[in-house]
Amino acid sequence: MIPISLVVVVLGGWCAIYLADTFLTSSQSLKNSYEEWLTARGLSISPFHIRWQTTLFNRLFYKWGRWKPNFLYIWFTLGVAFGIIAMFGSIFLLGKTLVQTLNQMMAESPASQNDRMLQVVVPGVNLPISQLSYFFSAILISGVLHEVGHGVAAVRESVRFNGFGMFIFIVYPGAFVDLFTTHLQLVSPVQQLRIFCAGVWHNFVLGILGILILVPLPALLFPFYYTGVGALVTEVVEDSPASGPRGLFVQDLITHVQDCQVTGVDDWHTCLTEISQMPQIGYCINTATLQQLQFPSRVYRRLDGSIECCNNNSLSDICFSYNSNSNQQQFACLPARKSIHNSQECRSNIDCQKTDAASVCAVPSIENQTRLIRVKHSPQLDMLFIGYPVHLQYAVSLSSFVPRYNFLSISLPVVIETFCKYLISLSGALAVINAVPCFALDGQWILNSFIEATLSSVIAEKQNRELLAFFILLAGSALLTANVVLGLWMVTAR
Repeated sequence: MIPISLVVVVLGGWCAIYLADTFLTSSQSLKNSYEEWLTARGLSISPFHIRWQTTLFNRLFYKWGRWKPNFLYIWFTLGVAFGIIAMFGSIFLLGKTLVQTLNQMMAESPASQNDRMLQVVVPGVNLPISQLSYFFSAILISGVLHEVGHGVAAVRESVRFNGFGMFIFIVYPGAFVDLFTTHLQLVSPVQQLRIFCAGVWHNFVLGILGILILVPLPALLFPFYYTGVGALVTEVVEDSPASGPRGLFVQDLITHVQDCQVTGVDDWHTCLTEISQMPQIGYCINTATLQQLQFPSRVYRRLDGSIECCNNNSLSDICFSYNSNSNQQQFACLPARKSIHNSQECRSNIDCQKTDAASVCAVPSIENQTRLIRVKHSPQLDMLFIGYPVHLQYAVSLSSFVPRYNFLSISLPVVIETFCKYLISLSGALAVINAVPCFALDGQWILNSFIEATLSSVIAEKQNRELLAFFILLAGSALLTANVVLGLWMVTAR
């Protein structure tokens, strides 16, 4: 569910703005001066929406739009090709996403929502509060560059440019350009396509630029950071299962999770995923050591069917199960750290007897779905974690980049990497969503211009072409609405 504190802050802020605006506009002594102040600054306020428009950048847009006309002609013509492909591709993506969502809704055990191609993002639910700055800055940059594309293309096609503006809707920032509608209607359908497709084209290019920075980032930062040696701990959530005197610390380098080698952050997530999907691994313990460390205890069965044999309320003792030489299953309560320190990991007694004939494979007998996980992190002793692997993933922030010098920040590569990922995903999503043939989106105008440019000789009556466009837009709007509504339900209600 959406955090109550976030809802209170957002609603409280908008209520304060709305009440102040209502008071000033209804006051006989302040109304005129207040409205003049808003007009002079290009501001307009409505419920959950603040809009700002200016002509300060008009000269800059005209300068860009008249720079190298032939290059801009080729550039925005490429944008037309991409925009048309994106319009049809967006329908396919939304259709596939809708099918995935419906399948998850009908499944008893829904798969991870990360499997869906497109997702509804709700701050505080599937977007961490700590990463809101990345999200809003990336979506603002994507929106601004989107509108710059429209504005420059309009100037290139001799459409009058009235102004540039920005807005905030609820919590989402955005941008817009004001074009002279009469001029826009007078240019040819192909010229209109160059203008309408320029936004999604610029978002696509921005996403490509993000990829070109993200992929070679290890090489770009090689003089200052090295990679491939482990995952560097950059943050540990306070009071989490990974914190504490025997837990993980900032600047620790994780090299192994169980017997799975970790060379970077991706390996860390892959190892934990594999551990959660496989049975609990065991540890080779010499029988003499086992008898020496074992505590006498009573064996009983938990509600989930697993066996518990430790009843001394110790946080350091764990119940282990093993097969004796007579192949009879036995249980022993052992101090975890002493028992498995420097022990070889195993799946059966055969794995242990290859190196020590007197050893058995002792497997921790813990609750279903939980795991005993040994994490090697230099220079500290191995961390022993008992719980759900996913909890360990959320408790620690990691980086694949290890500083070569002590004065370098361990967070800088993470900031660059995270921002690039948000820029790629959000700019790409903006390109896809805006290309959808839906009312009030770029896709509406792209579709209308596309039909006029391609079907005017096939469908002679303009009214029939408009009717065809209307039904396509109606279907596209319904498809987008279904994805948004069901996506919100999946994120907030399930």
